Amino acid sequence: MEHAGRHALVTGGGTGIGLDIARALAAAGAEVTITGRNLDRLQTIAAETPRLHPLAMDVGDEASVRDGIAHAATLRGPIAICIANAGIAEGASFHRETLDHWRAIMTTNLDGVFLTFQAALATLGREDWGRMIAISSIAGLRGLKGASAYTASKHGVLGLIRALSEERMGGPVTFNALCPGYVDTPIVSRNAAEIATRQGIPEAEARAHLARGNRHKILLQTEEVTGAALWLCSDAARSVNGQAIQIAGGQVT
Repeated sequence: MEHAGRHALVTGGGTGIGLDIARALAAAGAEVTITGRNLDRLQTIAAETPRLHPLAMDVGDEASVRDGIAHAATLRGPIAICIANAGIAEGASFHRETLDHWRAIMTTNLDGVFLTFQAALATLGREDWGRMIAISSIAGLRGLKGASAYTASKHGVLGLIRALSEERMGGPVTFNALCPGYVDTPIVSRNAAEIATRQGIPEAEARAHLARGNRHKILLQTEEVTGAALWLCSDAARSVNGQAIQIAGGQVT
């Protein structure tokens, strides 16, 4: 129960990586606020897992983020652990990219991290312990073909992490990013289905194509990302700050 008495917040906590991290933090004793736009789903999940608490919140809406996080902190205390996980994983060839789509990706993937961290930090005193972790992507470290907006947004997340680590250097709060490759989540399943339909191939072949995007040619499992997140939240990682940790089956950069 390493995190007993601590309040954690996980955006996009109703599915995939966010949900797995939220459950692991709850198992470690934290009171975990899970956020998302589908309140019914969050409530169902929270009813099944002790110490999970649902909060309807849209990371692309400033008032929703600031009011939601302030309310959660009033109920359960300062946000000692903040996992900025919510994101959109959509691609488009650059010549077909529209400004509206570009802005939608940036609003969720980059603005959402900015707003979430700023609101979470506002609940902490200058001497309070804290762990701020953004779920970026391997696309934050290299280019991803056919996904210029997504790639740019995830590079931006790493820039924000590095800037915050320098700004708060020597303090009790650390800032890090996890950069997973293709993880076996509902997002990957949807992407595989879309590829299969678009290219007229079996869905299993489409999944295998996505898996080849990882260096070891295997889809990652959510617990691999969760394990890294829990380590970053531990005292053993107190000197790890401003890092982009790759989880992609092999060397990328």
